[in-house]
Amino acid sequence: MTSLRMIVDEERQAPWLRVARGELGVRSFPGGSSNPRVTGYHAGTNIAGYDDKANWCSSFVQWTLARVGIAGTGSALARSWLAWGVALDEPRVGCIAVLWRDDKHSWKGHVGFFLRFDGETVVLLGGNQLEAVREHGYPRTQVLAWRWPA
Repeated sequence: MTSLRMIVDEERQAPWLRVARGELGVRSFPGGSSNPRVTGYHAGTNIAGYDDKANWCSSFVQWTLARVGIAGTGSALARSWLAWGVALDEPRVGCIAVLWRDDKHSWKGHVGFFLRFDGETVVLLGGNQLEAVREHGYPRTQVLAWRWPA
């Protein structure tokens, strides 16, 4: 369990986490409809206007950073974050974790904000995690990079 003091300290170091936490519970709508909030996440990316059926993890990260005045990649591709900001050798709470998906060498990926390790699992706060903004765990071996704003 994370204490309130820890959350305040985390948000002081990474103010975008407060914004991301404020979106917890936003989710994709069932087929035939679209959540306008998710469509809004796409507005700052190269897929502006797309609905919530398009992958939206990168759009969520982009939108969240923009709320605190940090420019993102402008891309809805998760792996676009591999070239953004500065690389970290070790993660910091709030850093951007870039993960591979399906195949380590494909273009597919996932991106979210690092919160903690739970054994061999990396816990991220992100969008489009089981179709919602939520905390979710991924195998640590899927992490390609840790990134921090320049």
